[in-house]
Amino acid sequence: MLPTHVLPNATPEALDHVRGIAEVPFWIPSPPLPGWVITGVGYAGDDRSRARATVLACSGPAPLGGVADMLLVAEEPAIGLGAGYAGLTVTLAAPDLSGPPVAKVHAANHPTALWSVPAPDDRCVVIGEAKGMWLWAILWPADAGYVLYEHMVLHDLRDGVLGGLIVGAPSPYLLRQVPHGPGAPRRG
Repeated sequence: MLPTHVLPNATPEALDHVRGIAEVPFWIPSPPLPGWVITGVGYAGDDRSRARATVLACSGPAPLGGVADMLLVAEEPAIGLGAGYAGLTVTLAAPDLSGPPVAKVHAANHPTALWSVPAPDDRCVVIGEAKGMWLWAILWPADAGYVLYEHMVLHDLRDGVLGGLIVGAPSPYLLRQVPHGPGAPRRG
């Protein structure tokens, strides 16, 4: 896995930094889900390869009550950032997409099917493909996955920053979920 960089405070400068080096989409719900806030950003890559995976964290009301957290990861195949946040021990080179999708979102103006991925019981993990890259959505708690049944539209921040973004407290999931080792996350 490439080095992972976590910018837990989603300042305009942090968003601009990631969108400026991203070689893959940098997804954000647009319009924002009602009551949801941006809680962090990150990427996997280095100075030479640039960002070959991106992650955006957000938090808001869970469909069944309480608070939900969601990470949106875009990555080239086999980078491992999505699998790390999903709690998987092996990078999915080719996930099983043979059954029916469990949810659909609109990504870059295209309907995008998402399939369930077996993951730890505390989270919901789905994967699909958008703009030729993997699109992961990882949500806590597991029943927060119902938010994907709402009409969710994803915007690629590389195409421009949206106005009126609300930033919340840093996500607890950005630093504690990725695998440890050479690709372990670093703040900054």
